[in-house]
Amino acid sequence: MHALELKIPPPLVTLLIGVLMWTVGDMGPHLGLPQTMRWAIALVIALSGAAVSVAGVLEFRRARTTVNPLKPEAASALVTGGIYRVTRNPMYVGLALVLVGWAVYLSAALPLLGLPLFVLYISVFQILPEERAITILFGADFIQYTRRVRRWL
Repeated sequence: MHALELKIPPPLVTLLIGVLMWTVGDMGPHLGLPQTMRWAIALVIALSGAAVSVAGVLEFRRARTTVNPLKPEAASALVTGGIYRVTRNPMYVGLALVLVGWAVYLSAALPLLGLPLFVLYISVFQILPEERAITILFGADFIQYTRRVRRWL
């Protein structure tokens, strides 16, 4: 299992799961949302997700630390301000919201399973390894931060 840790960039995981959601979109029941409503809701959710992800990236840039999710040991600062006061992983929360928007657009039940698949994969193969590396780098400061702020929301 460790072979997948920190190997696939989270945006690529999002894309792959999005393709899987699209592939299964015609299987199973449809939600029957009117097209205009579906587009509007999907767009609002996906753009909100993009905004949350960008807010996370901007905080990392402001702190002058790496945004490379495959090299958490290269972090030079523990970022706890801005959006990081609400969630420890805004970039992943944002990607999850993009997938929720995509599921709404697809308007079918089966693609909704993409979200728990994404959360499980990112939690196990991305977030937990990141947290191990960040704990080594920032020790008690990071542990104290994890007690104040939730991993997702």
